[in-house]
Amino acid sequence: MSDLRQRFFIEDSPIRGEIVHLEEALQTILAKREYMPAVQSLLGEMLSATALLASTLKIQGRISLQIQATGTFKWAMAECNHLGEVRALADYEEDPRFAEGTDSRTVLASLTNPVLFINIEPEHGERYQGIVPLDQPTLAGCLIQYYDLSAQIPTHIVLATNSQRSGGLLIQLLPRNEEEQEFVDEDLWPRLTMLTETLKPEELTDLSANEILYRLYNEEEVRLPEAEQLKFGCTCSRERCANALIQIGVAAVHESLEIQNPIQMDCQCCNTRYEFTAEEALGLFGEHLS
Repeated sequence: MSDLRQRFFIEDSPIRGEIVHLEEALQTILAKREYMPAVQSLLGEMLSATALLASTLKIQGRISLQIQATGTFKWAMAECNHLGEVRALADYEEDPRFAEGTDSRTVLASLTNPVLFINIEPEHGERYQGIVPLDQPTLAGCLIQYYDLSAQIPTHIVLATNSQRSGGLLIQLLPRNEEEQEFVDEDLWPRLTMLTETLKPEELTDLSANEILYRLYNEEEVRLPEAEQLKFGCTCSRERCANALIQIGVAAVHESLEIQNPIQMDCQCCNTRYEFTAEEALGLFGEHLS
């Protein structure tokens, strides 16, 4: 059950869905930094959400969720690419509420001037950014509102996380043409969304995809393609670090070398360290040591 994404279809209907479970990847991410319990819960839900949303895109690239706010909680991000690689990171100040609470609602309720960004970055093509108000008590509620108002695709999402794993379920009512509309059971979507809401958090995190689908939709004919593997993956590289040095300019690199030689650059997501000697760093600008 660890780190899987299971797509499903309701036969003879325009409804599709996904179930996500993350365990090893989540534990890998949480082990990189010491996060308070409520922040762990939020990151777990954000990871499951990005894995669900990535499955709805038919592109090679990545999708990320990014929360920005003022106050003790600064920002958080989670990302999933078309290879099923996920990563996440958060930055915040010590706050007793984050230690006492074990639910992501604790963090969301504490945010000042919060904004949720949905970033879609194809490997080839234009980037897209959607802005979502964080005015619902849950992350799932905010994403449902986004689909209702912006994407205009009826979508229902449930998210849950505990200290060991996170889970998510998404169902969507896909667009239909006039001919298909004649054969659609109009009561199916309201019925399935109501059933989905009966799923308990512990069931979403602890039951397998097959058990969840039977628990919810056993009266429907559910079709399951092969499950997809998810895993932790970081986008850092030596090339990206070199490009970052080029962007800050040769003068700034000279100043950095006076303070630290070799220049050390640490990835916040995976803790990998990249080092550039003076010769390597200046060589990026065509300069060579005499």
